[in-house]
Amino acid sequence: MDQIVKQAMVKWPNVPLCYGWLGLDARGNWYLRDDSVQARGPFSEGVAPSKGALLKHEKLIDFIGRNYQADAQGQWFFQNGPQRVYVELEATPLIWRVNGDLSVQDHNGRVARVQNCLLDEQGRLYLQTDAGFGLVHSLDMVHAADAVEQGLWAPQAVLGADLPRRFGYVTSPQMRQGMMSPV
Repeated sequence: MDQIVKQAMVKWPNVPLCYGWLGLDARGNWYLRDDSVQARGPFSEGVAPSKGALLKHEKLIDFIGRNYQADAQGQWFFQNGPQRVYVELEATPLIWRVNGDLSVQDHNGRVARVQNCLLDEQGRLYLQTDAGFGLVHSLDMVHAADAVEQGLWAPQAVLGADLPRRFGYVTSPQMRQGMMSPV
């Protein structure tokens, strides 16, 4: 976490929590979701109108990535100065990029070591790593297949619906707080 963020948290300790305004899609893209976008439905539905505005500003994306983590309940958030902004997840809290040398890094650029590989009923591939759990980016499936063919990863079958409970993450902190009813 950035030092300036830590200082802001000390200076303003009682800033209200923020829900529903930030989303992370299955490709590691960040979306800003204003009230009108949130009214169109949950982020996890993956429907373009309810996703919001794609963030493109590199320095903002880097700032979010440096200050992105989970609370004790498995709700992922971005600490924006003194305000905690909970993140709506389309899939998982981390999106893994697989490089040509079969190394992996998350959507924020942090390198990790693969510990386990899972495959759900829809053919989505997930990695459990020393840095956390996440979905493999769809564009990197060729490299992931290379890792499987070389015997580096052995996918185990899993039901996608079981993953949040099994790996301790919440896809919609907003719904968990009862702030939005499922559409």
